[in-house]
Amino acid sequence: MAPPMSASAFLRALKAEGLTVVEVGDWRDHNRNHKGPWGPVHGVMIHHTVTKGSARTVELCRKGYADLPGPLCHGVITKDGRVHLVGYGRANHAGLGDDDVLRAVIAERRLPADNEQNTDGNRHFYGFECENLGDGEDPWPAAQLEAIERAAAAVCRHHGWNERSVIGHKEWQPGKVDPRGFTMGSMRERIRERLR
Repeated sequence: MAPPMSASAFLRALKAEGLTVVEVGDWRDHNRNHKGPWGPVHGVMIHHTVTKGSARTVELCRKGYADLPGPLCHGVITKDGRVHLVGYGRANHAGLGDDDVLRAVIAERRLPADNEQNTDGNRHFYGFECENLGDGEDPWPAAQLEAIERAAAAVCRHHGWNERSVIGHKEWQPGKVDPRGFTMGSMRERIRERLR
């Protein structure tokens, strides 16, 4: 069980991991905390955006939609490998997911199949949205994959977590497919190596 790091500590952790970070507007205070608690935090969730164009993607993740207000994550990882901070605190990214998956993340053990939507993930996960169409054909540039690895590792390093604290949205909520185009197993292996 861990309290969320401060916004300043989050920024420092990302930069210390060698990332190029772009601070977008009032990101430190842009959140959905009025809808419920933020924390304790237990892991990092990776998503794809189903969008094209970095500026449009960042703006969408910051503002959200009419029926899903932003922020839709904490950081947007664009194809050039930059991390755009759009919010901090509770964010509309994880939704309801499987309590068995959460227990596995906390215990840092192999994930069970996600077959329930009974637990508030927005409370418990840091979220990174990654610019990609999510069709399995849109490429994932090396710089972007490395940034995903570094961003997840930065959070894990701060909290003393290992790579099993990093999951994809598709491993949390039944019916979700993101991220599509690389495997979470391969990404966790990269994170494991980085944390060594």
